[in-house]
Order: sequence, then C-alpha cells, then structure tokens
Amino acid sequence: MPRLASEVTEADVRVGRRIRALRLERNLGLIDVAQRAGISVGALSQIERGLSSLRVRVLWPLAAALDVEPHSLLVDGADQESDLYCVRSANRRVLPVWSEGIRKELLSPPGATLTGLLVYIEPGGGTAEAYAHAGHEFGLVRTGEVELTIDNVLYTLKAGDSFAFKSTLRHSFCNTGSQPCEIVWVNTVKPSEVRNGA
Repeated sequence: MPRLASEVTEADVRVGRRIRALRLERNLGLIDVAQRAGISVGALSQIERGLSSLRVRVLWPLAAALDVEPHSLLVDGADQESDLYCVRSANRRVLPVWSEGIRKELLSPPGATLTGLLVYIEPGGGTAEAYAHAGHEFGLVRTGEVELTIDNVLYTLKAGDSFAFKSTLRHSFCNTGSQPCEIVWVNTVKPSEVRNGA
C-alpha cells in the first residue's frame, strides 16, 4: 500500500532512486523491468518513488532483472554509486570513443536532460573529421589548449576559454599543443548519441 508523505523514509527514497538510476543506465523502461522481475508496473513505480519499501521477496527478482547483485540495490548512507542526481568522481562511466587520443568520462547522472562530459585530449589527438548532429553544446577548457573548428572557422582556445554553438554546425577539434587538454563539455543529446567528444 502507498504510504502518506509523512511515512516516506529517506532510506526508501534513496533505494528507489538507486533502482531508477540502474534502470535508466540500462535503457530499460518500467514495463521491461517489472515484467522481468514478475511485479506490477505500479509496484515498481512506487518502489522507485520511495512510496513503498523494497520487500525481500522482490529484492532478488528485481536485482536479476537489472543484472546486479541484490546487495547493490540497498543503499548505505556513504555508498551512493548509482544515484539519480549525483555522480561521484570515482564512479564516472568512461564512454567509448572512435578517435585516437580522446577519453570521455560521463559527468551527468542517468536520465539527466543534459549530457555533461569530461573530455581529455592527448597532444595530437582529436576528431578524424568534422561532423554535425542535433542539439546544442557548451564547453569550458580547463587545461591545455585545443583547436576547435565550428562551421569552417578555426578557434584556438586555452585554459579558461569557453564556447557554445548549435550542434547542427559542422565541427571538429584537435589538440595541437604539447600538453594534454581537458574540457568540460555539455551536450543536449544523450550519451549514446555523443560521438567523439562533442
């Protein structure tokens, strides 16, 4: 039975957020997970919202549906590996990259509207060619320097410089300096749609 707002505990809310974060990380819908776990969509929704406690009889099938160990669904106050709103630095996910000398770490939690990335570009690294896609992007160069080409115009950016543009404009980037470059890069597309780091 759903509980009154006054009966909702912080532990139940955190467990619900953990479960929802794990589900979103796997790109699974409520119906998918509920069917796999053998529970109703309504029951899963209430658990995710912290309106219902996670029962022991549901713990094992729900963990199996999410392909995790049962203990990972339970939240210790200090352990927030999967969360809807925060990403701990030690738990950043590394995204696949198809260009050499680039590393991307996902800064935004699952389900976030914006995709935040920490993009590392080694000297000589960069995109193989210019590309475009839907959305908008913003970036802040934290260290090093990068040559960013937007709509055939070349910009040389150094630490502290920032940029923003429509992603539909063809763009590319390259680190022509001697030091690694680090950029905080924000997109309005999902991580699966982000190509080489932009």
